[in-house]
Amino acid sequence: MNDADRGKIRNRECAGQLKDFSGLRFGKITPTDIDGFVDFQNRAFVLFEIKHGTTPLPYGQRLGYERLADACEKSGIRTLVIVAHHDVAAPKDIDVAVLPVTQVRFQGQWKKPNVPHTVRSAFEAFLKWIERQ
Repeated sequence: MNDADRGKIRNRECAGQLKDFSGLRFGKITPTDIDGFVDFQNRAFVLFEIKHGTTPLPYGQRLGYERLADACEKSGIRTLVIVAHHDVAAPKDIDVAVLPVTQVRFQGQWKKPNVPHTVRSAFEAFLKWIERQ
């Protein structure tokens, strides 16, 4: 794969397959998915979740992101969780970089952005913050 193709959908047929987690239920606990994860050389992590319309982050998924981000922070890896929303109708592709950020988890707290951010600009602001540390 050449550098220009990094991050692009490689296999559209498989990308549209739904995952059935019903066989992985443990009491009230079921798996969740993470829409995206970026590791900046084990110094900083960014996780992100993309929701359609006004769909909220379900309690279990929210708790999972909290626990994962907080555990990473405790281990010394700066971690940002981004939640963004879109109104793109299927089957059109979603350009994640330009989606508006509705909330973030940063330093143990969920926050709404003080100023409007896209997913891309939230990444950039976080990386600038990391550089100053």
